[in-house]
Amino acid sequence: MSEEILINVTPVETRVALVENGMLQEAYIERTSRKGIVGNIYKGKVVRVLPGMEAAFVDIGLERAAFIHASDVVPVQQPPNEPADAPKTVPDIRTLLREGQSLVVQVTKDPIGTKGARLTTQLSIPSRYLVFMPGVTHVGISQRIEDENERSRLKALVEEGAAADPEVSGGFIIRTAAEAASAEELLGDMIYLHRLNQAIEERITRCQAPAVVYQDLPLFIRTIRDLIRPQTEKVRIDSRESHQRVMEFVNEFVTEFSDKVEYYPGERPIFDLYSVEDEIQKALSRKVQLKSGGYVIIDQTEAMTTIDINTGAFVGHRNLEETIFKTNLEAARAISRQLRLRNLGGIIIIDFIDMYDSEHQRQVHRMLEKMLERDHAKTKITGVSELGLVEMTRKRTTESLGQILCEPCPICDGRGFLKTSETVCYEVFREILRINRAYDAESYLVMASQSVVDRLLDEESDNVADLETFISKTIRFQVEPFYSQEQYDVVLL
Repeated sequence: MSEEILINVTPVETRVALVENGMLQEAYIERTSRKGIVGNIYKGKVVRVLPGMEAAFVDIGLERAAFIHASDVVPVQQPPNEPADAPKTVPDIRTLLREGQSLVVQVTKDPIGTKGARLTTQLSIPSRYLVFMPGVTHVGISQRIEDENERSRLKALVEEGAAADPEVSGGFIIRTAAEAASAEELLGDMIYLHRLNQAIEERITRCQAPAVVYQDLPLFIRTIRDLIRPQTEKVRIDSRESHQRVMEFVNEFVTEFSDKVEYYPGERPIFDLYSVEDEIQKALSRKVQLKSGGYVIIDQTEAMTTIDINTGAFVGHRNLEETIFKTNLEAARAISRQLRLRNLGGIIIIDFIDMYDSEHQRQVHRMLEKMLERDHAKTKITGVSELGLVEMTRKRTTESLGQILCEPCPICDGRGFLKTSETVCYEVFREILRINRAYDAESYLVMASQSVVDRLLDEESDNVADLETFISKTIRFQVEPFYSQEQYDVVLL
């Protein structure tokens, strides 16, 4: 599998495209005016404690106060006699925080929609191979590293490094990128993280709340830290200045990838190389066309994302059950890609076409699980329910692609559809009758869009004549070119 990373940098925004086998799989966008803050550490001030929600609002210097739950203030303790699967007890928020208190917090979720940022006091500072957790002694390891011998080797190296050098003591999580890393590389990361943590602690003691004490790396450098892998063939950057900064980072932390990063000076825009611009535009559409002729409909709401699969123009070759099975298999592959590309998170409900063969259900479910293994975000998936639905969750930390690039339509108010001209005409009739009962006028002037006036003068002309007879007044019409189809005014003359 060939993999390339394309980085497009302009003064106003940075865009990153992860391309596998010539097909866009993931897209990341960071704008200068609205940078993501996940991973940033702040010294905040508690502005309101909410016992009824077991949470508090914290001012960290943003427009909206951020939100922290009691379970994120301290590690939730479990009574020693309780079984492992018993519900964990959450302390009373009033015993943990008070209004006006200073608090060092880290952002775990960007502000999304009307919700403020989500916070935690359990800090974590990432590097190439490790994540450092101050105040913790536990060493964890990524579940994506499956080889037991490699897991044991890495864990032993980190534990030995922490024991041998008191400067690097603390808790660590070994990241997926650490697979096959040497002892020197891991120790170098541990020393770097400890020094960074010392600098953060010094800033915390000096600054007054609310203030930012640590900001994560810019997107084009985070890309090198988090996305580049041994199977990555090339990283192309179209900005000379950004390329230089990336090379400085690479030469210091990931020298083995120095020959894979190159500056792209071509006249053709870098995102045109693999039709990335077209794929981003398609990712804003509800409908995803499948090669077989079937299609997938994706609807994102505030509560959840729903995905529906249809056979469309695909009629199959053998029988209906086989046609449905093949469509669902292809849809499972497409859905996993769309989740990554659109960065959809939260609750996701997938309505596959009903399959009566249990083996077909198992294979489609396994295909979806296999494709989701490549996802950088944490996912959890259930089996096929009695209603034929697959429920899953995908960790949401930042806004989706659609939320970054789009805003609710001011014409339809985000509904995605408009009232028909016929509906608006009947609303006009009711409004005229209402006004006629309340006021005395010689005639009425209806101002509306072109489509509504055309219908009033054509298909509804008989109804208009009947209304004029009923109220014994004349009705005139005027086209307002700047009115939307749902807008109209009835003026007394």
